[in-house]
Amino acid sequence: MRKLLRMSLRVQSGYYVATGVWPLLNRPSFEAMTGRKVDFWLVQTVGVTVAAIGAGLALSAHRDGPSDEMRATALLAAFGLGMIDVVFVARRVISPVYLLDAVAEAVFVAGLASGRAPRGARPRRPD
Repeated sequence: MRKLLRMSLRVQSGYYVATGVWPLLNRPSFEAMTGRKVDFWLVQTVGVTVAAIGAGLALSAHRDGPSDEMRATALLAAFGLGMIDVVFVARRVISPVYLLDAVAEAVFVAGLASGRAPRGARPRRPD
């Protein structure tokens, strides 16, 4: 299970770094895929934040295993970003292409959730 968790973190980190820097490096191709953006500074802000999370995940994946805090960050980021995709596509605020990202985020959540219990977690002793 530990291998699956580390592999999931590596994939998630690469995906976050790539998708985070994409709008910073090539706005025309980003908007061609996702639609025109009015407040592009906000896209850039989200991109930098997602890339930063990805960099932290990459560092964590190369260690013996992620800390509980980094695992929580990875899980909550994937869950939150996926839910934002689903909700705002349903409200027709963003392009349905964002559902592809929601699928990727769901895969990350599944990979993170299937890893072993956090370090220091012990089974409860019966009273």
